Amino acid sequence: MQYQVYAQEGPVALRPLAPADAGRLLCWLTDRRVLEYWEGPSAVFTPRRIQEDFFEDGWNASRCIIQFEGEDIGYAQAYQLDGAMCGEYHYPHKDRKAFGVDQFIGKPELWGRGIGRRFIRLLLGFLQAQGAQAVVLDPHADNTRAIRCYEACGFRKLAFLPRHEMHDGALVDCWLMEWRPAGS
Repeated sequence: MQYQVYAQEGPVALRPLAPADAGRLLCWLTDRRVLEYWEGPSAVFTPRRIQEDFFEDGWNASRCIIQFEGEDIGYAQAYQLDGAMCGEYHYPHKDRKAFGVDQFIGKPELWGRGIGRRFIRLLLGFLQAQGAQAVVLDPHADNTRAIRCYEACGFRKLAFLPRHEMHDGALVDCWLMEWRPAGS
């Protein structure tokens, strides 16, 4: 199936999430290795929950499938921060057009190959073209691989967020990280 592409650079592309992706999301979100970083290993994703969480929630987010060499390998979502979201993130710069992002590579065999850096840079360029003055994310404090990736892409730690996010039934510590375009 051919899809519109939001952005592409070399072998990495972002395309819109489509209803046909529900089965792919379910496959990724039933892999314990992926769940270790997305909601926790005890999270239960069913076809109905995939529909509710990714297609019916009414949340104003741009949802994308990440592709590498033409293969669907992960998921990303971006949303403009409003006042409530700035508060949830503890983001102090309410005057900036800022976006929050969440993402995962759903194929663990591709982890550690530099693909994350490539798609994060592509996502940042796409959001900058949409007028982003900042992009924020909140990785778990113990997710050192992700934090290294984000820092390599230009994110910097803004604040430590103790007990910030529910993960596998417990509140976990996170880092608030921010990226801004060069010169801003």
